[in-house]
Amino acid sequence: MSGCEPFDFPSPYVQQITPQQADIDGLGHVNNAVYVQWCEQVAWAHSAALGLSLADYVALNRAMAIRNAHYDYLLPAQAGDGLRLATWLTASDARLNMTRQFQLLRGDTTLMRGRWQLVCIEMSSGRARRMPQAFLETYQPALVDAGSQGGGSHE
Repeated sequence: MSGCEPFDFPSPYVQQITPQQADIDGLGHVNNAVYVQWCEQVAWAHSAALGLSLADYVALNRAMAIRNAHYDYLLPAQAGDGLRLATWLTASDARLNMTRQFQLLRGDTTLMRGRWQLVCIEMSSGRARRMPQAFLETYQPALVDAGSQGGGSHE
């Protein structure tokens, strides 16, 4: 990825998004809750692309669950905008915890940034449990160095 890319980190997983009229709230722009839904959708798509789907989570009785979520809404999106939602896995302790980050762009302009702190849980009990080997083998190689920022800036 060249230095002129607007992404915060290298090697993003990216989905194209076009907001629909149903996404627009009373303030005339995309509702913040819709951004949260888009983040969930791109996170699942990224995980599946890496090789771990919801079916795999169920079979392993393990899941990466959101412990904490933070979103910075920088600029509004409108119906019909051509958007790109990028995501990365940016940290892991290779035991219980992982960090996923998001960046929503219209052209080269960042509209939203998000960060999830994830914890591995046993799905049947909801309790924190060590990541299974399949998680480590799939997610660890996908980690990007959050210190190696791309062409974008952290406003």
